[in-house]
Amino acid sequence: MNATRLIKRLSLKRPLAAVSLLLVSSLISSTGWAQSISLPNTILPEDQANQQQVEQVNDSPRADWRSGTYGPVSAQPQNPDVLPPFGANLFTGGFRGAMGDGLNAGYQVKPGDQITVRVWGALEFERVLPVDAQGNIFIPGSGPLNVEGQNSQQVESSVRGAITSVYPENVQVYTNVQGVQPVAVFVTGYVENPGRFAGTPNDSVLYFLDQAGGIDQDLGSYRQIRVMRNDRTVATVDLYDFLINGSIARPQFQDGDTIVVEERGPAIAVGGDVHREHRYELLGNQLSGAELVNLARLRSGVSHVLLRGNRDDGPFAQYFPLDMFYGQTIRSGDEVLFSADKRSETIVVEVEGSYYGPSRFALPRDARLSELLDAIPVPENMTAVESISLQRESVRQQQKQSMEDSLRRLETTYLSAESSTNEEAKIRAQEAELIQNFVERARELEPSGRLVVAYNDRISDIRLQDGDIITIPEISDSMLISGEVLVPQAAVFRPGMNVIDYIESAGGFTNRADEDHILIVRQNGAVENARNVNLRPGDEILVMPAAPTHNLQLASTLTQILFQIAVATRVAVDL
Repeated sequence: MNATRLIKRLSLKRPLAAVSLLLVSSLISSTGWAQSISLPNTILPEDQANQQQVEQVNDSPRADWRSGTYGPVSAQPQNPDVLPPFGANLFTGGFRGAMGDGLNAGYQVKPGDQITVRVWGALEFERVLPVDAQGNIFIPGSGPLNVEGQNSQQVESSVRGAITSVYPENVQVYTNVQGVQPVAVFVTGYVENPGRFAGTPNDSVLYFLDQAGGIDQDLGSYRQIRVMRNDRTVATVDLYDFLINGSIARPQFQDGDTIVVEERGPAIAVGGDVHREHRYELLGNQLSGAELVNLARLRSGVSHVLLRGNRDDGPFAQYFPLDMFYGQTIRSGDEVLFSADKRSETIVVEVEGSYYGPSRFALPRDARLSELLDAIPVPENMTAVESISLQRESVRQQQKQSMEDSLRRLETTYLSAESSTNEEAKIRAQEAELIQNFVERARELEPSGRLVVAYNDRISDIRLQDGDIITIPEISDSMLISGEVLVPQAAVFRPGMNVIDYIESAGGFTNRADEDHILIVRQNGAVENARNVNLRPGDEILVMPAAPTHNLQLASTLTQILFQIAVATRVAVDL
């Protein structure tokens, strides 16, 4: 049997740009027991007063990371002082336990070091010669030799020359800088724990800074660090060079040297589509956009940059393409926000329930529900195509906010009310406990974000949004009875039975039930009052709880919120 359709297939407004739809098309043509979802008059009638959509729906495009689109940036500029400095994770104890031995090829000998000298051939001896206060070592048979400031290769050359000048033939010489004199270095300025720390002459600046607890993140500079010796600067260290390129100045320390961390210079705030939002310190009062891009670690896809701050003529804000930003000047106090601001032409939606084919579809950004449904094959005589519904994140957020607003009004109205008598105060205290417990449980519930798109066998042909989940339910033969009934259960649908019949089959009402407020939850997500409702297979009977209070106004408010929660979550909260 060829594939059948419910009615004439809807025409697509444009070809769907999804490989998955090609697969669906092949399934339709090759599956004899499948039908395509297509319903008549997919646009709902103008009279929508009877449509059961309690929550107002925002059908505007939703910004979502999956499509590479982003919402508006914050209205207030970010203060650089509230962000961690670039390089904040540098000093976590990783350097303080790694003291160097000072025996690298570039080490310069100083007083107190020890040099091993081995000579064999016409003259044989082996001695460990200390470098004295004048920088000399004493070589037997040759006399004193000054080696201060020489590296290991230069020491060996000097020793060989001194020995061969006395013993010119058949003499071999070997030298080794065996040990170095430890040094004590002062670390001060804007560090966490200023003090005097032991090390070796060839230890890194990072070793001594880490010993001092690192740079003060609020006040210290990562770019202006001086090494002082005898009241003059012998080296300046910029840690940004180390963080970005791995290069760092390597002065050889002497006993009594001082490392001074200067006060933090002007800074800018960098955020948006970067791997980490940081405060970046400037060496002067400004830097170029190209220099900042070299410092910041951007996420892939960044296309635009928002630059804002204050200038002499007032607040300043401009939005640049990334390639134009390179030539811009950034000044102290500015905020820079990087953004992947290229709108994708494709959205991704998900399908669940009774159908054939893949579960995710890549669609054009302007695709509508009918275009997708018209291309999805479903099992014939097994799918409730008239009860399709849709979950949408923006709807869920609206429901969540609406619930939160209602709960907050409930707390504000009844928890702050004053009592004129002791008896009234006791009643107020009981009501306050009831409200508090109810609010705590209600806030734990998550709305479904269900959007009712099917009504009276018609489907609203809405525009799809990125992240939508479309539910195509299977035809059901059961009824679910839940809420305030003695034995919540599922029962087989029997034509002719009414709501009370099903409730009686579930043991009847509990003594907390509100017998005047019973809801029917349809398969399409619509929620209706049980009065004068024709039951259908797949419906859920939801018996609401009664508000346990004699305060008529409070009872009315609680009942209203219970209805709101039931519509948003399909749960009857037990008071």
